[in-house]
Amino acid sequence: MAEEKLPGINLFQMAGCNALITGGSKGLGYAMAAGLASAGANVFLLNRNFEEGNSAAEKLQNDFGVQSKAYTADVTNLKQVEDVVDNIIKEFGSVDILINSAGINIRGPIDEITADDFEKVMKVNVDGTWNVSRAVTPNMKKNGWGKIINMASTLGIVGLANRTPYATSKGAVVNMTRALGLELAPFNINVNAICPGPFLTEMNIPIAGTEEAKKHIVGATALGRWGELNEIQGAAIFLASKASNYMVGSLLTVDGGWTAK
Repeated sequence: MAEEKLPGINLFQMAGCNALITGGSKGLGYAMAAGLASAGANVFLLNRNFEEGNSAAEKLQNDFGVQSKAYTADVTNLKQVEDVVDNIIKEFGSVDILINSAGINIRGPIDEITADDFEKVMKVNVDGTWNVSRAVTPNMKKNGWGKIINMASTLGIVGLANRTPYATSKGAVVNMTRALGLELAPFNINVNAICPGPFLTEMNIPIAGTEEAKKHIVGATALGRWGELNEIQGAAIFLASKASNYMVGSLLTVDGGWTAK
C-alpha cells in the first residue's frame, strides 16, 4: 500500500476564502490582513474611518492580487455590523474567517480613570467582539465551517497595574473564546484567540519611552524588545487556516516570552 501523502504546507493555503478583519486598516489588524492575503484569502476590512480603510484595502488588493474591500461600521452597534456582514455575503458569497482585532486601551489608576472610560473599553473590546462573532455565525453554520480568531492579550492572562479596563476586557475575551469555541465546535467552526504581548502599535507608542515600559513591559520579555507587526502574521495564518482544525478555545501567545518568565 502506497504511503499516504500528507498535505504539509498546503494546509496554510486560503485561496477562495473570505476573511473579515475588524480594525484591519492599521497596526496588528492590517498586518494580519496582509498575512491572510499573502496566503490567498480575500480580505475585507471593517473600520470606523472609511478613507483609512479604503486606502488599506486598495493596497492589499494591489500587493497580493486578492479581492479586498473596506466597510464602515462601529463594532459596538450590532445592526451596523450585521448590515456589513450581509453585504459581504451578498457580494462575495460568504464570510469564512473572522478576526476580531478592533480594540482600545485606556490606562490609569482606578481612582483617576472614570466609569465612562471603563465602559468604553468594555463596549469596544468585549461587546464588539461578541457582536461581530454573532453576526458571522449564521453564515458559518450554514456553510458547515469557519474560523473565528479573537484578539485577546497577555493581559487577559496576567495582570499589570493601571490597566483595569483593558485587562478586564481581555480576560472576558479569553473566556468568551473558550465558551464560543465549545458552542460552535459541533458546526465545524473553530474559535481561538491570539494573545499578543508588547507590540509597538499606535496604542503603545505613547508609553514606549517610559520607565514603566522599559522595566515592566519590554524589560519583562525574554527577547528584551517590542514585537514587530509582521511577527503576528504567522499566528494569524495558522489559526485562520486548515492547519488549526483541531484547535478549539485555545490561546496562542505571541509575547516574546513575557508570560513564560
